[in-house]
Amino acid sequence: MTASQQRACAAYLQETYPISGRRASQVLGSARSTLRYQAASRQGDLPLVKAIKRLARKHPRWGYRLIHARLEHQGWTVNIKRVRRLWCESGLQRPVRRRRPDKLGPKRGSSKNSCANRPARFKNDVWAYDFVADRTAGGKPLRWLTLVDEYTKECLALHVAASLTGWDVRGVLARVIGRRGAPVSIRSDNGSEFVCEALAGWLPGKGAEPIQVAPGSPWENGCSESFNSRFRDEFLEREEFEDERDAKEKGGWYRREYNTVRPHSSLDYKTPRQFSDECDAGLHGQPTKDNSEAVSPLLSAGKNNLSGSSIGNLDPSKRN
Repeated sequence: MTASQQRACAAYLQETYPISGRRASQVLGSARSTLRYQAASRQGDLPLVKAIKRLARKHPRWGYRLIHARLEHQGWTVNIKRVRRLWCESGLQRPVRRRRPDKLGPKRGSSKNSCANRPARFKNDVWAYDFVADRTAGGKPLRWLTLVDEYTKECLALHVAASLTGWDVRGVLARVIGRRGAPVSIRSDNGSEFVCEALAGWLPGKGAEPIQVAPGSPWENGCSESFNSRFRDEFLEREEFEDERDAKEKGGWYRREYNTVRPHSSLDYKTPRQFSDECDAGLHGQPTKDNSEAVSPLLSAGKNNLSGSSIGNLDPSKRN
């Protein structure tokens, strides 16, 4: 029994039978201090509880740590342990999701390319991409391409279509590289869209090394898997899409919120955009001399890569 239930039983015994509080504690096997305890008034917590519940309704898949970080951003001065207590008392704990193990298959890749063995050292060092499957309200398939900067945790692209090929992935990468520059390397699993000639022969020419993790080891591409989990949990399972166009518009909204509003625990609860700006100011990891010499020409040539010669390579009529 909980302490409050024990106090209720002791009060019933004392009202029904002429016994003392000491005798009631002996019968129940409870400490006398537990039965005598009177809870302090919690009226001062009501505004904070309302703020917590308001954020929980807006972000139903966030935990108390993200809620605490968001409260601090809104100007609240509150201890995280207090937020956790009120979170539990309000019954806002998230249910645990049961996951089904993925099917494995004979594919290429190596553990030396894992995020543990080759971690990102600075902004634009390592990007990670993957696919996420979903459906419209009418049951038509949707396939999302997610692209993340592993160091800043920024979502660089959320592209959706009924189906996606290696050429489609190449087109998305070309647009992102045009505005941001090419990464040193780009991590993926062993999907056919990521190991096809459309990317394998094109990425090295942009200065980006494609690296695939070991087959059947999604944890080795941990940054991408972590983003995909949050993306499905906080967005896909909450939204319904009428069609591909509706999914594209709502996906753009989620990407902006993820980069500029949502606190990220691995960034000391800063937003990815805020951390990226700090990287540009030199407050975090910076490329070495060799890396900077390799990356700087790409920053200036990125937009030129989207000229007619580059886009022409994406024309289906010019594919091999």
